[in-house]
Amino acid sequence: MLETSARLLRLLSLLQTPREWTGAELAERLSVSTRTIRNDVERLRNLGYPVHGNRGAVGGYRLGAGAALPPLLLDDEEAVAVAIGLRTAAGGTITGVEETSLRALTKLEQVLPARLRRRVNALQRYAVAVPRDDSGPRVDADTLSALAAACRDHERQRFDYRSHDGSQSRRDVEPYRLVNWGRRWYLVAFDVERADWRTFRVDRLHPRTPAGPRFTPRDLPEEAIDQVRRGASSAAWRYRAQVVIHVPAEQLAERINAAIGTITPVDDTHCLLDTGAGSVEALAVHLGLLGVDFTVTEPAELVELVRALADRYHRATEPWPQDT
Repeated sequence: MLETSARLLRLLSLLQTPREWTGAELAERLSVSTRTIRNDVERLRNLGYPVHGNRGAVGGYRLGAGAALPPLLLDDEEAVAVAIGLRTAAGGTITGVEETSLRALTKLEQVLPARLRRRVNALQRYAVAVPRDDSGPRVDADTLSALAAACRDHERQRFDYRSHDGSQSRRDVEPYRLVNWGRRWYLVAFDVERADWRTFRVDRLHPRTPAGPRFTPRDLPEEAIDQVRRGASSAAWRYRAQVVIHVPAEQLAERINAAIGTITPVDDTHCLLDTGAGSVEALAVHLGLLGVDFTVTEPAELVELVRALADRYHRATEPWPQDT
C-alpha cells in the first residue's frame, strides 16, 4: 500500500506539469505497466483530481481544473516559494488580501516538513523588511480582479478618475493591461472619448456599474507599456536633467532600460538623455555609471556637483603623503 501511495504522488507530480503525458510515457517514468497507469489515474479521479484523458495516437493524460480544489502536491522549492509569496502578499499594496494570505500561510506552515519550516522561519527572522508606508497608494483587490477580467473579456469600463492635480473626470475606456511598478498599479487603456492611449493609476479610479459593451481589440503599441515605466519613474524624480551622451542613441539604449529616461538622437555619435533622480547626488552617480562620456549643462546644482566629484576623483589618484 505504501508503494502504491508513493507512486500516486509521483504520478500526480508529473500530471501537474503543463503538458499532456501518454500512458506509455508515464509507465516508463514510473517503471510500471500502462494498465497500472490507467488504474492509478482512476484512483486519482476518485480522490477528486480532474485527470482528463484523450484517446488516439496523439491522446494523453493531463490534470485539469475541477469544481473543487483538490490537495496540491508541491516540491520543496515550490512550497518555500509559495510561503514567501504569501508572507509578502500579507504586507503588500493590495487591500483585502492580507487576512486571506495570512490564513493560507498558516495552513501551509502547519503541514510543511520541519526542514522547510526552518528555511521559511529563518527568512522571516533574519530578513529585515522596510517599514510599510501606510500612506502610500493601495488598491482594492476586487477592483484589480474586475479590471483584469475586463482586459480578458474585452469589455469597456467606465470609472471616475482623480488626476495627480486633484481634478476629477469620468472616463470610458477599452482596458488592455494591468502593470505593477513598485507600490503602484497602472491600467493601460484606450480612452474612447480622447481617441488615444492613456495610463491610469488604479488607486485613483472608482469603477462605475454597469460596465460598458464588449469591444474589438486594437493592436497594443509596445510604447504604451514603456510609457508606464517612464512615467512611474519620473513621477518620483525631484531633479531632472537633459544630458548630452557621447554615443549613438542605439548604443545607449542597449545600456539602460526605459525607466532611466528618454533617449533622443542628436547625430550619428551623440544623443540626448532626459533623466532624473530623487537627489542630485543620485543623479550624478547614475550618470557616472553609464560608462560613457557625457556633457551636463543644467541644472546648476548638478553641474557644480559633477565638477566637485571630478576634482575629488582626480585628487584620489595623487600620491598620499605619509606622516613621518
